Amino acid sequence: MRGGGQPPVAVAPGLYVVSTPIGNLRDITLRALDILGGVEEVLAEDTRVASKLLSAYGLKARLSPYHDHNGAERRPALLKRLQAGGKIALISDAGTPLVSDPGWKLVHEALEQGIKVYPVPGASALLAGLVASGLPSDRFLFAGFLPPKSGARRTEIESLKQVPATLVFYESGPRLAESLADLASVLGERDCAVARELTKLFEETRRGTLAELAAHYEQAGPPRGEIVLLVGPPKEVAATAADIDAALRVALGEMPTKAAASAVAEALGLPKRDVYQRALQMKAGDGQT
Repeated sequence: MRGGGQPPVAVAPGLYVVSTPIGNLRDITLRALDILGGVEEVLAEDTRVASKLLSAYGLKARLSPYHDHNGAERRPALLKRLQAGGKIALISDAGTPLVSDPGWKLVHEALEQGIKVYPVPGASALLAGLVASGLPSDRFLFAGFLPPKSGARRTEIESLKQVPATLVFYESGPRLAESLADLASVLGERDCAVARELTKLFEETRRGTLAELAAHYEQAGPPRGEIVLLVGPPKEVAATAADIDAALRVALGEMPTKAAASAVAEALGLPKRDVYQRALQMKAGDGQT
């Protein structure tokens, strides 16, 4: 473990975007400790939160606030220092900076000015929630926070209805039940997971359908802690006999029977043998040989 008694690690000039723990301080990476101990200044969303992390590892980095309210004022001087070879780290209160948190404009302007930006990966609530949810993780969309008012929230959900991926949101305890109810109303019967207090003592991931979880939190009341809300992708609708016949008619007009059946079976996710038998029946009924 790196401590305050060790000499700083040599750090190249540039802006370092450093991920920090989302609850358990031991989730800091060794590289993150090296960077935080070697830069000239650490920009923090809340210096009180950041000081606890640095203190836990004996780091004496210079801390200063950088957030939505002072970012426009601070950026010119910060960029000037970086242009001159400065070494600055950017952290958030928890997790990976720029994900539903300030910092994007600083990184964007630094890159536009040719300043080197180094990602220092680590903890992320959305990824932790995703892997604990049991929902499909091969494709997902992070959609941040839903709007606080129901009308705007339903409009936003409607725009995501056809996305063929797991949807990931951040949500607050007081709004959770209402958001789940709106999601259930717009999206229908979908699998869902609510992950909260990830990596902390009272970590919990509750799974069920959107309607089931909406009813649970309506009755149980707002849960405490940081919340990741995950919604499964739209369920695939099984092809009907009419769908199969329509696809086969088109395919049989363009290719031999076996090839047509194979193409339709693959397109609709059906057993090739069954589709081939149906193709033979259709050709026999049409009087083809």
